[in-house]
Amino acid sequence: MAANRVELQALLVQRESLRFSPAGIPILGATLAHSSEQSEAGSARKVELELAAVFAGKSAEAASRLALGSMLAVSGFLAPRRKRSKVLSLHVTEFELIEV
Repeated sequence: MAANRVELQALLVQRESLRFSPAGIPILGATLAHSSEQSEAGSARKVELELAAVFAGKSAEAASRLALGSMLAVSGFLAPRRKRSKVLSLHVTEFELIEV
């Protein structure tokens, strides 16, 4: 199996209402914002981005109770937002609240 794993620290900046899939699984769409400085080819590079995220199952229920502006350590995988789409979203499989 090919690797598809993303780990990121990000702020929860937007959250949709909790919904349920046809199979009854809780789903939560959200937007995460990340800002950091990374080293690339020996130089510092400032990285700022917003990323669509999807939480499912118990993670969705827990994330639906988080305050906007919460700092999270998330991990998951990238997948197209919709079938045949080239736009990606991060499907969060695990997250932890980071106390600041």
